[in-house]
Amino acid sequence: MIPCPISDSSAIEDVLPQGNKRVIDSLDYFIVENVRSARRFLSKAKIERRIDDLEFVELNEHTIAGQAVEAMIKPIVEGRSAGVISEAGVPGVADPGALVVEAAHRKGIRVVPLVGPSSILLALMASGLNGQSFAFNGYLPVKPPERAKALKALERKAVVEHQSQIFIEAPYRNVKLAEQILTVCGAECRLTIACDITSPDEVIQTLRVAEWRRRGLPDIAKRPTIFIIG
Repeated sequence: MIPCPISDSSAIEDVLPQGNKRVIDSLDYFIVENVRSARRFLSKAKIERRIDDLEFVELNEHTIAGQAVEAMIKPIVEGRSAGVISEAGVPGVADPGALVVEAAHRKGIRVVPLVGPSSILLALMASGLNGQSFAFNGYLPVKPPERAKALKALERKAVVEHQSQIFIEAPYRNVKLAEQILTVCGAECRLTIACDITSPDEVIQTLRVAEWRRRGLPDIAKRPTIFIIG
């Protein structure tokens, strides 16, 4: 399980241990979310093998669990090692790579997670919200009425269970989601907005909803963003 930088502007050596490169250099078979971004990452990592000599198969949101995944792990069952690479950050977390990992466990194949940046954990680390109890909720409903209900439910859980509630949105919908949070959630609810994590333009700030209403939102339009309420 090979992490890659969250931000394209991050230098490889700033976010990944040198030991990861030694593992990558030993592999010639990769199961990836996106071939183009995986090739770009491996090129930036200056791996020893020629990129064109490597074999890639795509595992993404369009992959149907079953025969396609079984075909991906067949070379591993036969003795070959493989690297799993997400489009950004760590594979297998908020990422379709979990499908191939589940199949590997069923086959008794050893799964080795390498150290690297997770936007979810980095945002939580820097939030000041409860890091002892938290939940990642993925994407909330797109339609405003359903999304409002989901936000109120998460806010209640944050208050009653003192559990930090983490969620994300497609970058082009960030602003609408943030605006609805400020409308739906109570004035004392704390909201963390973590944008472009690990990039030079990184923004991570936690304020009460009342303060966000007064100050206004940061520029998060079309920028990868993590939201946490607590």
